[in-house]
Parts: sequence; structure tokens; C-alpha cells
Amino acid sequence: MPPQSFPAPILLRELVRIGRFSAADAETVSASANSRDGDVTGAIIDLGLLTDEELAVLKAELYKIPRVDFTEQEPTNDALKVISQDIAQFYKIIPFAITDGVFKVGMLDPENISALDALRFIAEDRKLKLERHLLTMKDFQSGLKRFNSLSGVVGEAVSAFAQDQAQEKALKLDEINAESPVTKVVSTMLIHAIDARASDIHLEPFEKNTRVRFRIDGVLQSVLDLPINLHQPVTTRIKILSSLKIDETRVPQDGRFSIMKGDTKYDFRVSTFPTKAGEKVVMRILDPMSSKVDLTSLGVMRQSKDRLAKAIAKPFGIILITGPTGSGKSTTIAGILKEINTEEVNIVTLEDPIEYFIDGINQSQTHDEIGYSFANGLRSILRQDPDIIMVGEIRDSETASLAVQAALTGHIVLSTLHTNDALGVIPRLIDMKVEKYLLPPVLTIAAAQRLLRRLCVTCRIKATANEAEQHIIEQALKDIPPEYLGDVAQSGPYTIYHPNTQNPCKECGGKAYKGRIAVFEMLQMTSELEKIILGDLSDTAMEEEARRQGMMSMFQDGILKVLDGICSLEELIEIAQDTQKTKDEKKS
Repeated sequence: MPPQSFPAPILLRELVRIGRFSAADAETVSASANSRDGDVTGAIIDLGLLTDEELAVLKAELYKIPRVDFTEQEPTNDALKVISQDIAQFYKIIPFAITDGVFKVGMLDPENISALDALRFIAEDRKLKLERHLLTMKDFQSGLKRFNSLSGVVGEAVSAFAQDQAQEKALKLDEINAESPVTKVVSTMLIHAIDARASDIHLEPFEKNTRVRFRIDGVLQSVLDLPINLHQPVTTRIKILSSLKIDETRVPQDGRFSIMKGDTKYDFRVSTFPTKAGEKVVMRILDPMSSKVDLTSLGVMRQSKDRLAKAIAKPFGIILITGPTGSGKSTTIAGILKEINTEEVNIVTLEDPIEYFIDGINQSQTHDEIGYSFANGLRSILRQDPDIIMVGEIRDSETASLAVQAALTGHIVLSTLHTNDALGVIPRLIDMKVEKYLLPPVLTIAAAQRLLRRLCVTCRIKATANEAEQHIIEQALKDIPPEYLGDVAQSGPYTIYHPNTQNPCKECGGKAYKGRIAVFEMLQMTSELEKIILGDLSDTAMEEEARRQGMMSMFQDGILKVLDGICSLEELIEIAQDTQKTKDEKKS
């Protein structure tokens, strides 16, 4: 949906209140505005209800912002170069000056929320203060004519970019931040996403606009609307950076590129997907600090830390990390690889795609389209004298079988799997045709994880748990092995923290959260679990064994992190429900 020029009730209600419009006039304007994509100003003028000047005077008084007259102050070229003519037309804005760190913009419709978001986006990127001014329709139209000298820039830039040679090296910001409006849109988007700590950028084309959303701390947030006629040039620019085919729009494509921001290199993994309105583009921003993050900061604490340390110390075996897409499995694997990466071992990985580049590790990108699959890659890896093998994901029976064989022949194998919890790993591998008797000797750890947002430590709100919260905490604590409770008491009252949604601080960018942390559950292989696998395998038997070996569920791990003040109980309940409790209730 296009942004409406005004929330019509505000302007029209005010004109009715002061006696300039009748109720019938307001209804007529609303109907006319709806037929012109919400342009209330144009409807009022075209209907002859008010002149351009009369309406400008009334709006200046209503919105309490100064007017700008382009007969007295002409827009400067520096200001006009900040946005394209398409964007100016779409949002009905004309930038006219940049002076003393202030970005001055004339707006035909001061209440256009989408336009305000776009202007704040641009001003923040340039570290400028935004100053709004009111335009008349006459000045808006004359301002648009000033773009004529720039109107061909977008098309020329795209044509020039299509002839560029794709380069594998990281691009410096000044290389992607050229004067073309399209490159400015792309570079501004990338830089703003990095500054906002976004993990993904989504460009989604619709009938009349392209929505730009960032995923920040796991939550998608709309940040910008672009006119739909800018979508293809912007997509083309991204595809050129990613070494993708710019003339192929019918099938999905995957690529990547890098940029340098200061002294830091940021990798972007790009995926395009054809839709009815155009190609949807998603860019995953890969954390350049991932190889420097330790397992504790990722959330591997207490029991999960002890069990993982024992698994890593073994000379062979499979360590499987499971969870849904976007649950942080690859980041955890990267943390484990960093932990065991020494000069004494040969580590080889098979990934699709390579998300994190880690010094000292031999990383290989699979390509199914040319027959280089996980399974084929595993066969080749075994001839490379590896000590540790990482397979990005076990997707099929052949890969599962080869991974098991690699572990049986004296290798540590790390991989990921898609199951709901740690207990689901064993039946999933059996479904993949792995023989039961092969699992006990090779499966060292089956871990599951979910991601929770970290509370901002600066503005989080301290509180005493209420009666319901107290009950939830006590129920979770009673089955946790005592050695992992530390100073946590079995009974309250407990102190917990809530997100400060009413008055968040600048430290978290007004979001009340900053970063994410994982909660884990880790099932280890024991002689008792071996008997269950080789005998009458059932969910009930595995649940009883998990309880017997003191396995902490993701929910219990999360409760301890709630009491540490890292995350909120509300989010833990939403993301990682205590499934063990539900199963117990069913049995009773």
C-alpha cells in the first residue's frame, strides 16, 4: 500500500473545526484523495475548495513548521543529490539545503509517516539533523523540475555498472558510495543496517512500493519504503556486487560480496527470489567478529559448557547441533571450531554457503548444481587427512551415513540437523537409514538451541517475580542438578528483569534489547541410552533417560539466564516452552 499523504482525519477535521470546510466537503475530499493514492493536498486544490496559498497558510499554523519559498531560496545541487527525483516524487519532498550539519527538506505533506522515516534514515546516515519545512504545491512542482539535470543518472549508472567486472576483493565504502542515486540508496541501506546491528536486510517489492525491512535481534522491522520503479535498479546494483546474472530474473540466485567499513570487513550473503511484483532480495549480514566470540558469550554455560567440553576432548565422535532455521546453529559451530582450532589439528569444512571465514581452517563451498554435494565432498575430505570435519548440514541419508563412517574411523565430526529438540536427533538419524547399532559408538552430543534477545543492561527494569512467575521459576529449578544452581535458592522471592519498553535508552537504540543469546539442552550418550536405542526405542524411554542423566532443558537453561538478568521471562516462555513439563502432564 502506498503511504497516505495525510492521515486525513487530522487535516480535514481541523478544517471542519475552524469552519473552512463542511462535513460534506471533507467527505468529497476523502473520496477524491482515495482515488489519487491518498493525496489530500492535491484533492483540495483541484476541487477548488482552497487555493494553494490558503492551504499552505493553514497547514503552517496547524503543523507549527516554517514555510520555504523557492523564489527566495532555491534548492542547492548538494541537497538535491541526496535523493533521486523518483523518491522526491514518491514522498512529495524536496531537499533544498545542507548547512551547519542541518539537512533542510521541504515537505508537501508533513504528516507522511513513510516520508519522515525515509528522511530520518538519510539524515542519520549522514550524521545530520533533520529540519522540516512546508512546501506549497507550486514550490513542490518547481522543485521537481530542478531534478531534470539528474533524471538520467539512475539509468546511466545502472548501464555502467552492468559492464563492471565483478571483483572478489572487499569493496571500500567510497567504491560503492558513488554519486548515482541508486548506489547511494544501496550504500546507505548497507551502512545503516550495520550500524543498527541488523542480521538481515529484506527488499520486498509490492504493486506500488518496495518495503525495506531489517531483522534486528531476531525481529523484522520496517525501516523504509522505496518507489517501485527504483526496485529493479537497486536489485541490479546488488546483483552486480554479488556477481549474479543481472538479466536472469525468473529463477532464484545466491551470491555474496564484502565491504570495508573503517577497518572492519563485513560479508553479505545475498539471495534473490522471483515474485509477482519483482525479485525479492534478502541480504544476510555475517558477523565479522564471529571468529572472536567465545562459547560463553554465545550462551554455552554451566551444564552445556561442561558436556560440550567433554565431547570436544574425545578423539572421535559426532557433535550435532539442532534447531529451526535462524536459531544460531552455524554461529555455535563457528564458536566450537574456534575453540578447537590449533596448529596440531587439520580442520576441513563443507558448507553451503560459507558463512564465517575462520583463519587456519580449510573451508570449502559445496555446489549441488555441478555435483559437488555434501556427500561427494565428504568422500574427498577423507582423503585430505583431516582430524576434524565440519559438515554444514546433514540433509539426506547418504550424508548421514558418510558422517557416521567418518566418526567411526577416528574423526571428530560437527554438523547441524533440523529437529525440535535434542531427543529428536536419534529418531531423525534412524529415519535417515543410519543403523541403530552405529549410533551409540559415534553420537557424542545431541544439542538443541533457541535464541533469545538480551535485555539492555543499561535500561532493563528490575522487579520481584509475581506469584505466577515465582511458580514457573520454582517448577523449573527443582529438577536442575544442584551443581549448576550456584547461589540460586530453591525458593523465592526471585529478582527478575523486564524490558524497558516505555523509556528505552540510547545504548540499545531505543529497542530495550541489545544482542541475542542462546539457550541449550545437551543430551549425552550413556550406557543406559545405548540400551534404549538398541532395544525398544520410544520417546518416553528417552525422556526418562534425559531426566535420569540430569539433562537441563532449554527452558531450564533459560530460567537460569533469566535469574542472571540476561533475558526476560516473558520472551523465554514465548520462545522455549518447557516441553518436558507438558509431556509429564500428559503422562499423569
